Amino acid sequence: MSEEVYTVEQFAERLKLHPKTVLRFIKDGRLRAVKVGKSYRILRTEMEATMTGVSPELALGAAEAFRRAAVNRTEAGRVRVGARVTSIVDLPGVEPQAAERLARMLPAARTGQTAHPEPMSLDVAYDPVTRNLKVIVVGSPADTAAMLKMIDVLSED
Repeated sequence: MSEEVYTVEQFAERLKLHPKTVLRFIKDGRLRAVKVGKSYRILRTEMEATMTGVSPELALGAAEAFRRAAVNRTEAGRVRVGARVTSIVDLPGVEPQAAERLARMLPAARTGQTAHPEPMSLDVAYDPVTRNLKVIVVGSPADTAAMLKMIDVLSED
């Protein structure tokens, strides 16, 4: 079964964005696309993920991705699946400079934490038109709680 594919112009029209904004998202790595000749093609799942604010990995296979990420081996060799938490934080009315600062600081804060056996996923998306910043955090309950506290502290500045 094949999936629908959109040009940059079609994608921009459907999401009511300017084509240059879509190209910037592609170049910044916020939107995945395949280059065909001198133009890009974007899959429908990417559009749906952009519209819902959920990364394509989560949209296409959240349960399987979480299961793989959370599986650990105990000393007895049995498989143990740790609890995972998904949090979506909406921050309305964020100025572009503040959004850029948060988009840099949050991944750095995640990387700076002590290593844990269960990985954390952190996605930051900013809509300059509505000035809405969305942060998606997926990780263990303790790590997610620490990241939510970090978001709360950094968003107050």
